[in-house]
Amino acid sequence: MTKKKNKKIDPLPIPKFIIRTGQFLNLISTKAVVLYAAKLFTTPIKHRIPKRELEMDTNSIQQLIPVPSINKSIMVYQYGKSDKKVLLVHGWSGRGTQLFKIADALLKEGYATVSFDAPAHGKSPGNSSIMLEFIASIFELDKQYGPFEVAIGHSLGGMAVLNAAKSGFKTDKIIVIGSGDIVHDIIDDFIKKLQLKPVISLKLRAHFENKFNEAMDNYSAFKAAEAIEKPILVVHDENDYEVPVKAGINIHQHVKNGELMITKGLGHRKILGDANVIYKIIEFIK
Repeated sequence: MTKKKNKKIDPLPIPKFIIRTGQFLNLISTKAVVLYAAKLFTTPIKHRIPKRELEMDTNSIQQLIPVPSINKSIMVYQYGKSDKKVLLVHGWSGRGTQLFKIADALLKEGYATVSFDAPAHGKSPGNSSIMLEFIASIFELDKQYGPFEVAIGHSLGGMAVLNAAKSGFKTDKIIVIGSGDIVHDIIDDFIKKLQLKPVISLKLRAHFENKFNEAMDNYSAFKAAEAIEKPILVVHDENDYEVPVKAGINIHQHVKNGELMITKGLGHRKILGDANVIYKIIEFIK
């Protein structure tokens, strides 16, 4: 009897024309290929709202608000009415309604949720974004809609929540799902998917550090987690082929006060709607 191989869940291959363009530019100029990679790295893909998210989209109060610190605007979704509020932060190329099943479960428990489309995501204007803008958006939402009892972040949103909390964003509990961890690992993986040489990863990191005048690895999730006193729940799937499970394990190892939930067979996105994951989230919050 042959053993079945684990089916890879929701990998997102890079289109061949993008890879070929990068390889062509690499032959012409290292600077050109680094700028091309930087453009790709900061340009999210906007997806249509799927039918499963339409109820939250329809029943939420939506408002486009400015985020003065980055001179950009974000679409905000207020879902439900309660003095108990939870902030939901989507990941790269996600939307403010993407965590709708979690939002629905919180609604039944008496919590209202506030979520948003990060700059250049969903209904928010713009063509480019970066984690620093996710963090700035969190602080602006805290000013206008907070305080939040809980903050929940998926993927890059998890990294943003942890870094915001490290920098003074106050919330009683934090939950990160499928969160990325070490920034240079994320860049290395991105360059590998583009089928470019590892040296381009080093040059891309240097490009961003020169642009923002700060070491990118200062924003690694595990470094933020070890500076936070509040309870943190880390949820990750062992079959996540976009963000390896080692990221979640490493974040948890640096948490002072928290829990780790490892799931199997859910990948990077299905984990957001899994009944056991949602039950654990509610249990952790209560």
